[in-house]
Amino acid sequence: MGKIGIYVERYTISSADQMNGLMRFAQVALHMGHRTDFLFRPDMFKIREYDAIYIRAMTDPLNSSYVAARIAEMNGIRVIDDSRSIRICCDKVNMYQHLISKNVAIPQTMFLHENELTADNAKKVFALLGNPVVLKAPNSAFSLYVDRAETVEEFIKIGKRYFRRADRIVAQRFVKSAFDWRVGMLGGKPIYVCQYMIPKKRWKIATYTPEGRSFYGPVRPVALDSVDPLLLERAQQAAAAIGNGLYGIDLKQVGDDYLVIEVNDNPTINAGGEDKKAPHLNEQLIEFLLSGSC
Repeated sequence: MGKIGIYVERYTISSADQMNGLMRFAQVALHMGHRTDFLFRPDMFKIREYDAIYIRAMTDPLNSSYVAARIAEMNGIRVIDDSRSIRICCDKVNMYQHLISKNVAIPQTMFLHENELTADNAKKVFALLGNPVVLKAPNSAFSLYVDRAETVEEFIKIGKRYFRRADRIVAQRFVKSAFDWRVGMLGGKPIYVCQYMIPKKRWKIATYTPEGRSFYGPVRPVALDSVDPLLLERAQQAAAAIGNGLYGIDLKQVGDDYLVIEVNDNPTINAGGEDKKAPHLNEQLIEFLLSGSC
């Protein structure tokens, strides 16, 4: 019997979709003969008592989840997400540099320093990347701090706001689509596929208004064996550029090919969403956590 600690924060269990997904995970583990316990921040001292740690809280090198990952690693305990993947994926500049170094197909991308945020440089970026241009702060998640600039004035305004958070920002060619592909990768293998639909009259998966409203598109699960093998190949290339853990690879289809938009560590796995067309997803996660293979 294996013991798996599921590291969560209170906002994790306050989400019905996330909590239902974790209860399914726990039920599958029990059926396989394993034990699961939920661990919170005050329980970190217990991490060394487990065979594996499954982090289901927002990951960032400044968050408690990173501390949980490092404690597990220092005690020789398998953990998802590993600390290296967290450091890479939570810094978009770092992530894109890893993808570029491995020749992974991504939209044309530039990295800007604060002293390059000028009207003349903005014009050069538009000339190189087209109009509109997507600007991203390095430490963004859930489409926050990801904006689209169509004028030099917008470019500079967004850039100034992002440079309050970072010393470099990302400028990227805009790729229009009705949805993003999401391929879940585990240990170098695809384990689920879905489409994250973009809400009507929006251009990205999640949009937030100044009034605090949020708009999310629906998730459409897709069977693994029904998708283009090239989609999975592109996702595998992206995952290999980062590591050997659990990743959600976001891609956009351009003609007959696919461009990697982002690699997400700690990808969403909600009950009835990502797992709907992947009936063995939880078994694969449990096997990987306890044995290193899936």
